[in-house]
Amino acid sequence: MHQILVYADSLSWGIIPDTRGRFRFDQRWPGVVENALLNAGTSVRVIEDCLNGRRTVWDDPFKPGRNGREGLEKCMEINSALSLVIMLLGANDFQSMHNLTAWQSAQGLKALVGAIRRAPIEPGMSVPAIMLVAPPKLEKAKGSIAPKFKGAEDKAVGLADAIQAVAAECGCHFFDAGSVTPTSRVDGVHLDEDQHRTLGLALAKVIQPLVQ
Repeated sequence: MHQILVYADSLSWGIIPDTRGRFRFDQRWPGVVENALLNAGTSVRVIEDCLNGRRTVWDDPFKPGRNGREGLEKCMEINSALSLVIMLLGANDFQSMHNLTAWQSAQGLKALVGAIRRAPIEPGMSVPAIMLVAPPKLEKAKGSIAPKFKGAEDKAVGLADAIQAVAAECGCHFFDAGSVTPTSRVDGVHLDEDQHRTLGLALAKVIQPLVQ
């Protein structure tokens, strides 16, 4: 059986836009990926480590533990052996309390790639492949999260290209979620239920050859 770790934020945790509710596992994209691969005959388990508000390598001044570098190597050790690690991060780097660029966010992902590759896995276990997934292009945030993401749509311009460049530099697989879905119609940042399904089905097609 292949194990895939999804290390991500609220876009993958499956927050229902403009609520504090959560989509079911089979509704959010990691679950869609698992079910699609199982239905295609691939023996796979998708493990979610998705935290609302997780940045790449920056702290949240209001909530502890949102720095993606914290605990990542331990997470690798806990969940090994892994065939693939998928990271969909970056949106929270552009919250209103941060003044970051797309290049800086992508460099944060580069640091996380390094952490994955130096994690203390058991002897004989191979270092997993890594896929960097760029979040869909951020739109102007609406609803209750609007103050938190004020100006994010401008700061995040060029994020997908910057992540793709890091993926090429680090020898990682890359997928642009924005190539198959926009962000939520409700809040402009997260994913609606149908968008989770669209993304999950698209990712399953890309992942299947990697876990044969």
